[in-house]
Amino acid sequence: MLAIFFVVPASSFNNNTGVFSTYEFEIDPFFTDNGASSGLSGISGFESEKNKPALSKGSIITLGTEGLIITGVMSALYSSWYSGTETGGFHFYNDNKEWLQMDKMGHANSCYNFANFGYEALIMTGLDEKRSILYGGPLGLTIMTMVEIFDGLSSDWGFSWGDMGANLFGTGLFMGQQALWHEQRIALKCSYHYSGLSKYDVCNPVTMERDYIMGKDWLDRLYEDYSGLTVWMAFDVKSLFMKEDSRYPSWLGWAVGYGAEGMTGEYNNLQPAGHVGDDGCWGRGWEYAPGQLAYMPDGARQRRLFIAPDIDISRIPCKNKTLKHILRILSGIKLPTPALEYRPGEGGISWHWFYF
Repeated sequence: MLAIFFVVPASSFNNNTGVFSTYEFEIDPFFTDNGASSGLSGISGFESEKNKPALSKGSIITLGTEGLIITGVMSALYSSWYSGTETGGFHFYNDNKEWLQMDKMGHANSCYNFANFGYEALIMTGLDEKRSILYGGPLGLTIMTMVEIFDGLSSDWGFSWGDMGANLFGTGLFMGQQALWHEQRIALKCSYHYSGLSKYDVCNPVTMERDYIMGKDWLDRLYEDYSGLTVWMAFDVKSLFMKEDSRYPSWLGWAVGYGAEGMTGEYNNLQPAGHVGDDGCWGRGWEYAPGQLAYMPDGARQRRLFIAPDIDISRIPCKNKTLKHILRILSGIKLPTPALEYRPGEGGISWHWFYF
């Protein structure tokens, strides 16, 4: 499994002593002959590597399960996305302008929440903090790096440095905070509503042939219908800006969100050149109805910015430890709340009483 190594002199406030304690990472990406050290060989404040017990049976099972999940996900992706495409030499592709950068937001969010899942799964088995960060944190980066390698070998796509940068950001945001603060004070979350644009997947209104670029069913649309996706950066107001004895509710924070709408193609919604249908040139972005062709104009593509309160379910008081871990994983979903929206292209501000 791939890993991210941080060399960061980080400080964390110790509430018991009222002083700052420093956590330093020593990089050693290889196991020693006796298996005593691994990855991050030491963090001051943690138990020495040499004194730590071997991985528990539960941790080994969890790591094995993660390996099976990665294998299953990659097998499914290859079967559904890559099996019908031509392969060739490894190459690169700049897709930074696709979908008004919503795919990059999706990459960062996926890697962040996969890291959270991998970490929480190992913590539940009793594995120590450091090894849970090291072994669980790179889960999403591993999956998404393999996706990029497949893309790089496919004639229809290519390895994207923009995607990899987003993957690294999401993974690093989780692992860095967990090593620094042992909690997540800034989280990536997502919300989704059906955009209704999948009807524009018709690329030949005579044969009704579809390319399903925005998803074939509801499950596909969760990660392919970019016009219905919003990615949020949620800030824990109390842990970031207030003292621990403050009466401000720890579960109430604020989030800024980014979304886009009106997108029926990666780069534009432009009509094909010439008469529609000439030489088989139908293009994409048409909705077929009896006797007419409805088209989503290119001007409908619009960025959207949001600010909204955030309910962090991971900070709701809970005595059941298992339920607490589950709530931390599910906290990657931004719960519906009122939201203030700004559209840069139109310069308009609008209010939503209930936005998801």
